Amino acid sequence: MPLSTPVDREPMHRRGIEMHGYRRADGLFDIEAHLLDTKFGAFENEEKGLMPPGAPVHGMWIRLTVDDDMLIHACEAASDHTPYAVCPQAAPNFARLAGLRIGPGFNRAVQERVGGVLGCTHLREVLAQMATVAYQTLYPVRREKEQAAAAATGGREKPRLIGTCLAYAPDSPVVRSRWPWLAADAAAE
Repeated sequence: MPLSTPVDREPMHRRGIEMHGYRRADGLFDIEAHLLDTKFGAFENEEKGLMPPGAPVHGMWIRLTVDDDMLIHACEAASDHTPYAVCPQAAPNFARLAGLRIGPGFNRAVQERVGGVLGCTHLREVLAQMATVAYQTLYPVRREKEQAAAAATGGREKPRLIGTCLAYAPDSPVVRSRWPWLAADAAAE
């Protein structure tokens, strides 16, 4: 279902974020994002002068290399288009994310390592979405591992998905269908 018809309006700013997840030949996974901000009209830049419509305000890349346990092995960032000449100096600091694990507390850990003057607001914001892309990329791999572990333990391990969103609420139709024993446990509580 699309959004309702808007009031007449004119476009002013566009942010495009494209993300991809890849399986690497060495068994690791790359999660890449490209962020591009443009203006529909001409705009003034303090350092570059008058910029034409469509000129990039921000053009940034970031890559996380992770394993199947969501441990970050490397992070590389590049800022091709920025409003200020000093901005690209923040990109190398994102290598500090190596060693973090994507999961609970990830955004806080990112803030501690590359927050404030240590990083770039736009690259940090993209990282939260990249964590979700990492999860989606690794889902089949992690599900296969969880199924093998469940088979070894009789299938009564509580999946990590439970309680993470409406669809995976303990009493949801999805949980009742996929994990009937969990739904029964939730109903008994």
